[in-house]
Amino acid sequence: MFPSSFQPLKGYRVVDLTQVLAGPYSTYQLGLLGAEVIKIENVDVGDWTRPDPANPDLDGIATGYLTQGGNKKSLSLNIKEPEGAAIVKKLIESADIFVENMRPGTVARLGFSYEDVKAINDRIIYCSISAYGQDGPLSKRAAYDHVVQGMCGIMTTTGTPESLPNKVGAPYIDYATGLNAAFAILAAVMQAKSDGQSHRVDVSMLDSAMMLMSSMVCDTATVDTDHGAYGNEAFSRSPSSGAFETTDGTLMIAANNDRQFQNMCAALGRSDILSDERWAEPANRRANKDSLRQAIEQTIAGNSADHWEQKFEDHGVPAARVRTVHEVVNGPHLKARGIVQMMDMPGLSHQVGLPTIGFKADSENIGPTVAPPRLGADTADVLAELGMDQSEIDRLVDKGVVRCA
Repeated sequence: MFPSSFQPLKGYRVVDLTQVLAGPYSTYQLGLLGAEVIKIENVDVGDWTRPDPANPDLDGIATGYLTQGGNKKSLSLNIKEPEGAAIVKKLIESADIFVENMRPGTVARLGFSYEDVKAINDRIIYCSISAYGQDGPLSKRAAYDHVVQGMCGIMTTTGTPESLPNKVGAPYIDYATGLNAAFAILAAVMQAKSDGQSHRVDVSMLDSAMMLMSSMVCDTATVDTDHGAYGNEAFSRSPSSGAFETTDGTLMIAANNDRQFQNMCAALGRSDILSDERWAEPANRRANKDSLRQAIEQTIAGNSADHWEQKFEDHGVPAARVRTVHEVVNGPHLKARGIVQMMDMPGLSHQVGLPTIGFKADSENIGPTVAPPRLGADTADVLAELGMDQSEIDRLVDKGVVRCA
């Protein structure tokens, strides 16, 4: 475990009314930073990402849930029941942050709109996460990561003209939206420290996706560029950058500026390239990019990806052999950085690997100290804190309003 002294949100309470990926990932970040996160889950299966019957080694728990389930309390209740909704409202009284990621309009019908929540707690930071935002012509639509990938344009730039369209493999928009929401919440917390007011932040998956494509967005908005497929080539379009095939795999190289180009030629042992008038000057390289590319490819094709990766490293040229996720996760660098934290989880025979926050603070990793909870694991404790005795809790359990693990 990585208990950290870097806990800027220690003492903050978060009422977490989110599910699936983007919302829970945002509150996971808050939990890693010290906040008390009370995750409200339905009494049937809990978060939609919880169950995975095909994974008996994890007792039917999906890794999608484990990814962002740590450092949270699980309060399992039916918020559609008046008594369930009353419990949430009672929690809001002592909360600092409220996060929801329902389709716009849904949370209001349940009685938890920004105006409803602010009426209970006029200092609350309220975060809404949705597919397309709280306003605009698409605002009422629902979506998932792959749907937004289709909407945002990234699929028309990923791959070759022959293979288009292509989705990015990971649900990166979900996780980027979670990070964006955590950033927005922290910004609102700082603003509230200054003005003492409640604030609402509106975080959209599509907005977050477009920010991940900022240079394309700026280029398109400014000079009306219609971006096409980039394949495996560098965004710079430099002929000496991008993907090159070796004897045993693909190598990604970044020789964008003149210094890097000269160092690349030295690593390749091709001083003749620098003396060739077609390629000696940067302006000529683009004009003769096909022949330059062919000269580089012929040399690189003669040895292994690992050989060239080390050669380019020795000469100060950024390069990397294309690796699988399995290789990177199990490789020495991520292990040294502590990006994945192995933890025991009650009821499981082996450890689970959970992500840390993604940066170090004061040279420390910031990872979960509490494993993802079983559904309803904290229901009884939270209700007791709200003043309920065991007989009242048992009555609510029998009625199906709450669930205790």
